[in-house]
Amino acid sequence: MKIGKDAVVKLLRSHAGVPMEFRELMQAFGINKAQRPQFKEIIDGFVEDGVLVRLKGRLYVLPTETAGIVGKLTVHRDGYGFVIPEAGKEDIFIPARYLRENMHGDKVEVRIVAKKRDGKQEGRIVKTVERGFTKIVGRFESAREFGRVIPDEVRINRDILIPIKASGKAQNGQVVVAEITSYPVAGKGLEGRIVEVLGWPDEPEVEVQTIIRKYDLPYIFPAEALSGARAVSQSVTAADLEGRTDLRGRPTVTIDGETARDFDDAVSVKREGKGNIRLWVSIADVSHYVKPGSPIDREAYLRGTSVYFPDRCIPMLPEELSNGICSLNPTVDRLTVTAEMLFGPSGEMLQASFYPSVIKSAARLTYTIVKNILVEKDQKLCEEYEDLVADLKVMEELALRLMTKRKKRGSIDFDLPEPEILLDMQGGTLAIIRAERNLAHKIIEECMLAANEAVASHIEERHIPSLYRVHETPDFAKLQDFREFVFNFGYELRLKEESVEPGEFQRLLDQAEGKPEERMINEVLLRCMKQARYSAENLGHFGLAAASYTHFTSPIRRYPDLVVHRILKTLIGKKFSEKEKEQLAETLPETAVHTSKRERVAMEAEREIVELKKMQYMRDKIGEEFDGIITGVAAFGFFVELVELFIEGMVHISTLKQDFYQYVEKQHSLIGEQSRTVFRIGDRVRVRVAAVSLEKKQIEFVLAGMKEAGALKTESYAGEEFPKIPVRGKWPTAGKGGKKTGSTSGDDKGRKATRGKSERKRR
Repeated sequence: MKIGKDAVVKLLRSHAGVPMEFRELMQAFGINKAQRPQFKEIIDGFVEDGVLVRLKGRLYVLPTETAGIVGKLTVHRDGYGFVIPEAGKEDIFIPARYLRENMHGDKVEVRIVAKKRDGKQEGRIVKTVERGFTKIVGRFESAREFGRVIPDEVRINRDILIPIKASGKAQNGQVVVAEITSYPVAGKGLEGRIVEVLGWPDEPEVEVQTIIRKYDLPYIFPAEALSGARAVSQSVTAADLEGRTDLRGRPTVTIDGETARDFDDAVSVKREGKGNIRLWVSIADVSHYVKPGSPIDREAYLRGTSVYFPDRCIPMLPEELSNGICSLNPTVDRLTVTAEMLFGPSGEMLQASFYPSVIKSAARLTYTIVKNILVEKDQKLCEEYEDLVADLKVMEELALRLMTKRKKRGSIDFDLPEPEILLDMQGGTLAIIRAERNLAHKIIEECMLAANEAVASHIEERHIPSLYRVHETPDFAKLQDFREFVFNFGYELRLKEESVEPGEFQRLLDQAEGKPEERMINEVLLRCMKQARYSAENLGHFGLAAASYTHFTSPIRRYPDLVVHRILKTLIGKKFSEKEKEQLAETLPETAVHTSKRERVAMEAEREIVELKKMQYMRDKIGEEFDGIITGVAAFGFFVELVELFIEGMVHISTLKQDFYQYVEKQHSLIGEQSRTVFRIGDRVRVRVAAVSLEKKQIEFVLAGMKEAGALKTESYAGEEFPKIPVRGKWPTAGKGGKKTGSTSGDDKGRKATRGKSERKRR
């Protein structure tokens, strides 16, 4: 057999860097089974000579093409995974059979082995760069010779073997923290030792501590950070006032939720000239107390953000600062940084200035109080806050102007409901209600948006490096799918080349308002969107239709805001030197990446504790029926959110009327081949609670009756290829014959996007 290295090199080059399997090489050179051993010797010889490089899975590439893509591995509970590249490229699908030695959370290097027509990529892991977990939280099960820990994270789909001597004092059934001592390599399993016993799983405090450990949330401040915070004076001194504008004579108020304890923004207004309104947004001057590189600052950077659970907050700053001297408590002097802006009758900003200041909040108002004064005209409250009522009406007028102007320029306003968890004294779920978003919320939101935008523009115009809050334009492929989706309802999405104006989305939402498909279009549109993040490069904010936007208004709870405060204060006080600009340009990209990651971790932790409370609430609701809305469709079934409770569960395809169901990904639909029954995102259904599994973290529904869903019949979808999925037998899952669903990060495909605790805090 004569096969020259030049022929092999030429063949691999023709594959444009995509590795070839050994069987593919055999086919290319016409090698039969009898010739296989000899051919293998030739190929192995080329590897030894450095002509070829052999990757995992008997894949071969040229040495110049071995550089892979580095990213984080996200594993689905069904075993397959996705690598999310660090460079922000498209996710790379990894089949389950190629994940034997890797776990969810690992940082890996991957090579692309196939690209499909729709642009989706498939890859193979060639190297484990860094393990994602060194400790795992889970439930301990004991046995005679050894025990095991079943991970709380369902995406870690293997148990941890615990030798008896390494089990410590853990009892069967308790929640523990296991430190990994041996990772799965060459057929060897996952092994570890128990380093902490959290307690019994049904205890509310254990539930919270499980989430804290699972997401590795720093919740105890180092001694040096605490001592530094305790050394800060809890009152404003005369020296602190030097160089500050005194706003203590202005009627300034804070407006927050009933349970808020840290107040970092205060507002004041005044009518001026012909229809103009002057707005003062004064933000807690955290930078005065937290110096760069100090122990408090290092810990704040590590945390990146405060984390909000239904019963507590894990703050970014020690309580002496977050609830003490930095909090804009009523009737006491507080140091602030003020954005003073003048707006015209149409909401246009005429002037803006920024300066260090001192305020004395006249009142700690709540959203409910403000709503009852402005909307309900509560006589008792109007009398109690008589001195502030006129200013509150001016704030309302200004907010309406700003909302109108923002909407005209194309800002997108999703108004999807958010749940609020009400707990009893023991930490159990008492009720789940719709979180209110009233006029008072909108007033504060508009004031904060205006201040954030003004600060971003001010810094950018002076060519100073800064942190921006960016939200990029949706991918063109998703825009095309969305355009095709809404076309079926008689709507037209007008694309501009390969992009879209944000106002076009808002136009569609306005057209759909009040119609049966409104919720459906909102849900699908939300999935088209990319996730907002922090960046040292100003890429604009698509959702807000803002050319320049940042986070400035919450330095007590968000580290990027603190960074922006430092930049703004330096800019106010003096000119930046070239060296200072270079230092900022060097450090800000890493700060942006880190704080974006910390924000995502916080949001995932917040979401999980809320989902846990929801599942606990539903445990005694098995057998009960509820109205729901389909919020996601996948090849294996569809997800339903209960209308009254905002709780989501799954209706599996195996529980539907016997039929062959075609999954139409672009239409977000399951279609019965024989009955032509359609289950589509946004449809209303009546479901019965069938099961609740805290271990699997899922709620299962079955259809109890139909309401609107199924009314739509269809003959065919030209050009679509449908996977036919029988309702009998084993549950089919995406990645095992069915199409993958979803859009965001390779995990929970087909699930609806979740929002942060508050749009005002996260946007």
